[in-house]
Amino acid sequence: MRVLVTGSSGLIGSALVARLEGEGHHVTKLRRGPQWDPEGGRCDPAAVAGHDAVVHLAGEGIGEHRWSAAHKRRVLDSRVNGTGALARALAGLDERPAVLVSSSAVGYYGNRGTETLTEESAPGDDFLSEVCTKWEAAAQPAADAGIRLVLLRTGIVVAPNGGALAPLLPLFKLGVGGRLGSGTQYWSWITIDDEVGAILHCLTNETVTGPVNATGPEPVTNGEFASTLGKVLHRPAVLPVPRLALAARLGGEAADVMLLAGQRVLPAKLEATGYVFRHRTLEQGLRAVLSK
Repeated sequence: MRVLVTGSSGLIGSALVARLEGEGHHVTKLRRGPQWDPEGGRCDPAAVAGHDAVVHLAGEGIGEHRWSAAHKRRVLDSRVNGTGALARALAGLDERPAVLVSSSAVGYYGNRGTETLTEESAPGDDFLSEVCTKWEAAAQPAADAGIRLVLLRTGIVVAPNGGALAPLLPLFKLGVGGRLGSGTQYWSWITIDDEVGAILHCLTNETVTGPVNATGPEPVTNGEFASTLGKVLHRPAVLPVPRLALAARLGGEAADVMLLAGQRVLPAKLEATGYVFRHRTLEQGLRAVLSK
């Protein structure tokens, strides 16, 4: 299979490329440049032609800076403009790929407390919900042109070399980790192995279409996440981080939306279409990625 990947140098993209190439697929990495300008909304059709499948993962890092108006605009533009340009370019090809897997996030659902969420649930009303809603809509030209479109709503990625664990591991290893805020907010997690596995499932299973929740089957509260991580590392996890400290570091809106809001998301469509998770519980996942 000939697969085009955007965002190939990121946490998910690099793991996906390694898996695809390891299985003998031919991978093209579409990088920013004259032919591909996500923020500017430009994509040269010649750069995306000749592929059987496309996986679109590119986008400005959401949590890498405080949420100024300029940063929020870059986050939105990089996703909406880039996805729209890619979708239009693919739609205009004489020979189109069979499938486009376009990244989104569980932030689509907003802060939903203990409500159980599936792909049928409505969007939320905060900044990340707005981003995800517009991000997904921007991919529609591909579907209109007959390309099977999968909108991958990814949860909190658990990986040994980045993602959610990167800022947490040093603290927990020192024994000064703990819940964030009240700890009652749900974190819908997925290991990097299952994230890549879910993408491959979406590429190869022709029955998968539309929104797909890329989350583990057993979401946990942030407090449960902290205690499980402490257990796996054999360290205490009893020092909570108050909202005030998170807001001082990230800004109030970013702290509330990224860390203190919760979504209890289930991978209903993945399981209904036969995907088998490598890691069903958080403890299994943490032990696997940390080799504990």
